[in-house]
Amino acid sequence: MKSIAVFCGSSSGTDSEILETSYLLGETLAKRNITLVYGASQLGIMGEVARGVLDANGQVLGIIPHFLKTKEIVHPSLSELIVTQNMHDRKVQMYDKSDGFIMLPGGFGTMDEFFEITTWGQLGLHTKPIGILNINGYFDHLLAYCNAMVTRGFLKQDHLNAVVVDDTIEGLLEKMKHYKPLPAPQWLNKERL
Repeated sequence: MKSIAVFCGSSSGTDSEILETSYLLGETLAKRNITLVYGASQLGIMGEVARGVLDANGQVLGIIPHFLKTKEIVHPSLSELIVTQNMHDRKVQMYDKSDGFIMLPGGFGTMDEFFEITTWGQLGLHTKPIGILNINGYFDHLLAYCNAMVTRGFLKQDHLNAVVVDDTIEGLLEKMKHYKPLPAPQWLNKERL
């Protein structure tokens, strides 16, 4: 993988371990020559990941919709900045520019990005790896909810298994490196989309 999109919060949260690990993820991506693709903010978890990459002399591509672009939000040291018309275009650009995706802690926006890209994978629109870095158990409840969807017949176990999860950076990147995508759904004609 040459580039990974990271979905994460623009808030810092209340857990210092999440902030520290987010910075370390950025540092690790830079050391592996993997470009960070993210939402362009210098705030919160987003800012920590970018700072980790930049401090290790890595490449950072920020993608932000026009209405959010202000001097207070956009990271001033990005390698490249793409400004989109809206949030949907931002997600499409993040998808196009990335070879894989990692979700770090965040709120509704992070969940939106994660569930949309996961749904695209479920529909066979892409075969890129999607990972969850479960720092300090942050996603335990989300994973339990996803297991409940399987138990109650709303999600196939194979689709849940297609999302790789680990509580360490190295473990997650290794799983993503060896990711084997699901076969494309037989019922889906992608040319009709």
